Amino acid sequence: MVVMAVAALGACRDEQAGPRPKAPRAPPPAGQPPPAPALDSAPGELTWKSGATWGGGAVQYLGSKVEPAHPQAGQPVMVQHYFTAVKPPPPGYQFFMHAIDANSGRMLANMDESFGGAPPLASWPVGKVVALTHQFAMPTYEGTVQLVMGFWNDQGRLAVDDPKQQDGQSRVFGPKLEGGGQAAQAPGLPEYHAPRAAKPPTIDGRLDDAVWQAAPAQVLVGSYDGRPVSRKTTFKVTWDDKNLYLAFDCEDPDVWGTLRKHDEAIYNEEVVEAFIDADGDGKTYNELELSPHNVTFDAAFVTRRSDLPKAIEWESGMVTAVQINGTLDDDKPDVGWTAEMEIPLEHLSNVPHLPPQKGDRWRFNAYRLEHLQRGKQIEGQAFSPLFQGDFHNLPRFGWLVFE
Repeated sequence: MVVMAVAALGACRDEQAGPRPKAPRAPPPAGQPPPAPALDSAPGELTWKSGATWGGGAVQYLGSKVEPAHPQAGQPVMVQHYFTAVKPPPPGYQFFMHAIDANSGRMLANMDESFGGAPPLASWPVGKVVALTHQFAMPTYEGTVQLVMGFWNDQGRLAVDDPKQQDGQSRVFGPKLEGGGQAAQAPGLPEYHAPRAAKPPTIDGRLDDAVWQAAPAQVLVGSYDGRPVSRKTTFKVTWDDKNLYLAFDCEDPDVWGTLRKHDEAIYNEEVVEAFIDADGDGKTYNELELSPHNVTFDAAFVTRRSDLPKAIEWESGMVTAVQINGTLDDDKPDVGWTAEMEIPLEHLSNVPHLPPQKGDRWRFNAYRLEHLQRGKQIEGQAFSPLFQGDFHNLPRFGWLVFE
């Protein structure tokens, strides 16, 4: 399991919510980024040498220098990368960096913000060496961490010229960091015991129905490692023969959202979510999301992060409602927002039997994405912490127990 030093990296958007995006999502830099640091040559003592190129040889990765060479868990690490623009770089691309498990390729963390905003690729001077430096705390991880990197825009990632020098996702292999120590043992999977609803709640977002007063309140924790979160979120679940009902209560001093259409990428903004693997096979599962604007997203996956266009063809038929304690989208301080979901059981994937029976156990997770600053500091919250940066980490889903 993984415990990344996310405090040192900063809150960042990675794979932890929604389907895999076309490109890594990094917050836009504030103002004009500084010009790329230009050198006449790279230092001779590179600890990682590459030579990989992008865009038909337009940009070459020379290699990197890691200090210290063998960092211990929690120790500050400085990595300096060196590139050269052989010819004018293509416009519109930004640099990105991910940390993955060197053996499995599993995503561990998005490292973009540890740069403080790398200069756009188009600003790199032709014929000069560009140095990019980033610093972070060495994660406590039992395996080998590999840095991978590339360039992206809203249409996708810049192509890597040699397939052998990338991971199949247009990410060039960078330095490897040996495990910084034994990872903390992940805790057992939590259980939520959902009472049966004698009378279904009215879906109005108010959470004042008798059934919600009877359902146990569960507080979400940090999605990476279960640490306490900055802004409290509680959720509740109940059910009857036809529907599963979810309620969320979110503390939020700034309630906002820009997306208004069903199945838009609301997972890039503020949102609450439920992931349901009814038969517990670790393959087929449903993702259901709701934003403060009462905009919904739903998808049915046949394997982890399977084909997105196909997944979003599925319609859950859920009924939702939201109440805002404050005002949406402005600069006035808010208190928070509450949300309800009514999810038809018959539409969920591979439900073992309908209606559910007392004692049935489904794999389940509940999430919230909270922007501590709009589009920048993003806090992932979960019912069952994931120990990696991916809300689709099915083995870490908790249990929903029908009472």
